Amino acid sequence: MKIISTIMIMLLLFCSFQKKGEKGLKDYYASYFPIGVAVSANSLKGESGKFILSQFNSITPENAMKMGPIHPLQNRFFWRDADSIVAFGVKNNIKVRGHALCWHEQTPNWMFKNSDGSQVTKDSLLNRLKVHINTVVKRYKGKIYAWDVVNEAIDDDSTKFLRNSDWYKICGEDFIVKAFEYAHEADPDAKLFYNDYNTERPEKRERIFKLLQKLAKAGVPIDGVGLQGHWSIFEPTEKELVTAIEKFSSLGLDVQITEMDVSVYKWEKEKRNLLPNEQQNYTAELEKLQTEKYASLFKTLRKYKKNITGVTFWNVSDKYTWLDEYPVKGRKNYPLLFDTNNQPKKAFWEVIKF
Repeated sequence: MKIISTIMIMLLLFCSFQKKGEKGLKDYYASYFPIGVAVSANSLKGESGKFILSQFNSITPENAMKMGPIHPLQNRFFWRDADSIVAFGVKNNIKVRGHALCWHEQTPNWMFKNSDGSQVTKDSLLNRLKVHINTVVKRYKGKIYAWDVVNEAIDDDSTKFLRNSDWYKICGEDFIVKAFEYAHEADPDAKLFYNDYNTERPEKRERIFKLLQKLAKAGVPIDGVGLQGHWSIFEPTEKELVTAIEKFSSLGLDVQITEMDVSVYKWEKEKRNLLPNEQQNYTAELEKLQTEKYASLFKTLRKYKKNITGVTFWNVSDKYTWLDEYPVKGRKNYPLLFDTNNQPKKAFWEVIKF
C-alpha cells in the first residue's frame, strides 16, 4: 500500500506539473528578472532543448566559452560548441550570457609561456589577453548581451586581497582593468560583469566591494557584479544576502545571480574522497531544508527585483550537476529545482508560490 500511495503522489505531482506546464519558471518571473541556465551544446538538442525552452529564457555556456575550450592554441580557436549555443539563443529569441573571458582556471598554458617555455612579459600577456577578448567578443557582438569578464580574482585567504594567479603574478591588478577595457572596446553595448563565489560571506564581500569600488572610481567600464550563488541549505542567511545586494548595488552596479544551486552539503573547497558511511542520500529532512532555503532565497530576490537583472541556475536538473563528484569523489548532489527525471521538486513549487 505504501508503494502504491507513493506512486499515486508522484503521478498527481506530474499531472499537476503538466497542467501548469504551459508556464515555466521564466513565465512566473516574467515581471521580475530573466531566469537562465548553464548549458552545453548537447543539452540544447532534442527533448532536453525543448525542456530548457519551457523553463528558461536565458542561457550561459557552462564551459564552451572558457578560454581553454574556445582558444586551446595561440593561433587556433574552437568555435563549434559556442557557435551552436549562441545560434540556439538567437533562433529562440532568448538571452545569452558569455562566460568567462578571464579566469585563473581553464586557461591554456600557452597564454603564460613563450615558445621556449619561459614566462611571458606583462606586455606580451596583456596583448594575448586583448587578442583573445577582442576575437571572442567581436564574434558574438550583438548576440551576447552580457559577459562575465573577470572571474574569481579575489583570494580565498581572508588575509589577502587578490588571488595570486599567473595573471596577477605577471600583470598585477592591471589585468582586471585591461580585461574590462578590451571587452568594452570589442562590444560597447554589452553589459560587463565581475563574477565570484561566496560573495555573501562578510570577509569576502568586503574585499570584493573594495575591488569593485576601485574599478568604479577609476572609470573602468564595469556594469555589474555576478553573485555566483553556489549556496547550500546552510548558507547564506537572509541578512547576508540582503547586505550583499544592497552593498554592491550602492555602487550603481547591476546584480545578477549567475550560477545558482543549493547544495544539500556544507561548502567544501578542497577535493577529497567519500568517507565510510558518509551521508549521501537525498533524505526527507534534506529535501525539507532545501525547499525552505530556496523559498527564502527567492523571496529576497523578488524583493530586490529593481537591483537583480538576472538569475541563472548552474545546470538544468539533478540528473547532471557539476557538484556530482565535486569536491567529494563518489558523492551525488541534488542542488536544483528539478529531479533526476526533470520533474519539479517541492522546492520548485515553493519558488513559484507568490
